[in-house]
Amino acid sequence: MRLLHLADLHLGKKVNEFSMVKDQEYILEQVVTLACTQKADGVLIAGDIFDKTVPSVEAVSLLDDFLTKLAAHHIPVYMISGNHDSAGRLSFAAQLIEKSRIYVAGEYLGEVKRVCVEDADGPVDIYLLPFLKPAQVRAVWKEEAQEIETFQGAVSFVLQKITLEESHRNILVAHQFVAGAAVCDSEERSVGGVDQIDVSCFDGFDYVALGHLHGPQQAGRETVRYAGTLLKYSFSEIQHHKSVTLVELGKKGEVRIQLFPLKPLHEMRQIRGSYEEITRRTNYENTDTEDYMRIILTDEEDIFDAVGKLRAIYPNLMRLEYDNTRTGKYQTVQTAAQEEEKGPAELAAELFDIQNNKPMSEEQSAYMESLIRQVWEERV
Repeated sequence: MRLLHLADLHLGKKVNEFSMVKDQEYILEQVVTLACTQKADGVLIAGDIFDKTVPSVEAVSLLDDFLTKLAAHHIPVYMISGNHDSAGRLSFAAQLIEKSRIYVAGEYLGEVKRVCVEDADGPVDIYLLPFLKPAQVRAVWKEEAQEIETFQGAVSFVLQKITLEESHRNILVAHQFVAGAAVCDSEERSVGGVDQIDVSCFDGFDYVALGHLHGPQQAGRETVRYAGTLLKYSFSEIQHHKSVTLVELGKKGEVRIQLFPLKPLHEMRQIRGSYEEITRRTNYENTDTEDYMRIILTDEEDIFDAVGKLRAIYPNLMRLEYDNTRTGKYQTVQTAAQEEEKGPAELAAELFDIQNNKPMSEEQSAYMESLIRQVWEERV
């Protein structure tokens, strides 16, 4: 059985105020082509289908088009909600579209959805576990789960309710943060690692298709993997090699994994130098000036209307920064989107520094972390 593993589509996302809809449409076409050429028996989508809980019309249309094309090629889809999704909205018409073999698990209501399929090597059980918070588990299991306060406890409790058929090949699709996995700036982060779970939660599954982290990677063992995003959504992801994961299941215990690279409509890259160097024709004429750009100027004095002038060459300039002896560190010209990527502790520390002209002490920082952690735990 051959399954494509995707995650974190973030349909409708904007990066530094640039809409990524056209880029997403372009990359999803590659996925459909890959599913057909590789004769995929199904597509696993591990959450964060949309970038916002109330997605744009364009985002919903993108998903509709993508699923319709897969269904037209008779390729089943197994999809869960992530922390960016509205579980209720994602579940709309779920029973109806199951007739086209598009299986959706939007909200955990006490049972992990299982889809049973079979090939020449025997039965395969695919379990769909939507993004899970401790509060959700407590709400469903009012007597048994009232002591659960951590994500680790919540996921362990729910998975222990499953009775796996040991002779079957068991697959789990989930959207959680496995401890030890590498994160990047474009991901939503919690305080103090409260949302982390241990990979041992997944013992018994032959393959775990994870979503949540944007870099493709294994988590603890080779058969527990993050697919990563299909596109780069932050300049911290410049070094990522975006891909689609193909999982091939042989007989029980036989799992082969292959990564297929993706080519974006616009690459994301960074250049550094003086304004004169960067605008010199010989330095850009053999490059793709349509790329999404982060430019770091080393000039000692600010260049008047630098953004406007540089966009005459690089129309998709996303961020402009200065790095010189006057600033002492990067001074970002465009900061609104950057602020959205920072965690609450980092934002609080920056505000304190601005108001008091000095950084927090270790004691103050620890107290702030404690307050934020209390707020976070009340949310979950």
